[in-house]
Amino acid sequence: MPKSHTPGVPKLLRVLNDQAALKLLLEDGPQTRAQLAERTSMSKVTASQMMERLQSRGLVEVVGSKSGGRGPNASLYAAVPAFTYVVGVEVGPVTTKGACADFTGRIVGRAEIDVEHSTDPVAVVRRVVTDSVADAGVEMSKVQRIVLGTPGVIDPASGDIGFSWNLPAWHRGLRTALNEEFTPAVEIENDVNLACLAEQRSGGAGGATDFVYAWFGGGLGLGVILNGQLYRGASGAAGEIGFLPVPGGELPTGGVVTRLSKGSYQRVIGGDAVVDIGAKHGFEAAEPGEVLAAAIDAGPEGAACLDEIARGIALGIVAVCVLLDPTVVVLGGPVGYAGGLELAGRVAAQTSQLAPVNPSVVAGSVMDEPVMRGAILHGLDAVRESLFD
Repeated sequence: MPKSHTPGVPKLLRVLNDQAALKLLLEDGPQTRAQLAERTSMSKVTASQMMERLQSRGLVEVVGSKSGGRGPNASLYAAVPAFTYVVGVEVGPVTTKGACADFTGRIVGRAEIDVEHSTDPVAVVRRVVTDSVADAGVEMSKVQRIVLGTPGVIDPASGDIGFSWNLPAWHRGLRTALNEEFTPAVEIENDVNLACLAEQRSGGAGGATDFVYAWFGGGLGLGVILNGQLYRGASGAAGEIGFLPVPGGELPTGGVVTRLSKGSYQRVIGGDAVVDIGAKHGFEAAEPGEVLAAAIDAGPEGAACLDEIARGIALGIVAVCVLLDPTVVVLGGPVGYAGGLELAGRVAAQTSQLAPVNPSVVAGSVMDEPVMRGAILHGLDAVRESLFD
């Protein structure tokens, strides 16, 4: 009986090996062929062939050598930073920021512009992208991906903005217009989802495959990771927890919920509510994060203020936990980052009192531009995956 043959298998194995080796170099830095062979459970011959293939594609290069004892030094290989670039854009109601990052994820160029009175989102994105790429000193032709992080609901079917509360000029059709404007592919993603990705990779999630990232600031939002993947929901509205009905939060009136409605949970623990709680306890501040910082600095005198904020946060967290049962809840946004471990511990205690759930509630640790960091990671993921399609 003739043997069956699957001609595609050897090629597939080569692709998988190359992909695994490049991932190690990108995540852990320069390594020798022997180190790569050991970490990928390949023979040294296979590892050598793998490096030759990646070098021929311009993906890796020799950056030095390492002594291995007897015999000649071994070559150290690393990913080529200039192989390609991505641009992350963080869109806000007052300013929009852009950052150009190389193939390794290192930010090499930046730009920021005032958009408070702008009604032309295409012009805004054009300028911040071109300025950040120019600041990096690279040609636009080297950019392969542009990722925008924006408030609001993103339609998962079209990838376009459904609506954004703070950005009325950012509307459906924008993604198509931007893809006509730029040669690199343009993707739009919810800003909290991108911050969630940043925490998943290098933040408080600690590598968990089922966790939620809760953003508390002027607005509220939730990023959900299930089985290692970002969950957006059927219409892209998963995580819009500002509308979650909770005790103490008056429900939207008028019979029809619109983009201008103020949801129940938003009324309880949104930015304005946190500022009001702070004022009640003697911590006057213009921003919610400043309230948390002041209460923590006050020591025991700030405990009552922190407890009240924690109770408000716990109302939403417990609802999420009894539905999704995540292993970790990461508190982020201006309130979560400013509150740190002090706030996280109080939220965990309040949550366990409200329902028979006991998630690990931790403070987010990607405090520096989490949305921008997530946009860059998201763009690099897409680029790296396309290399081996």
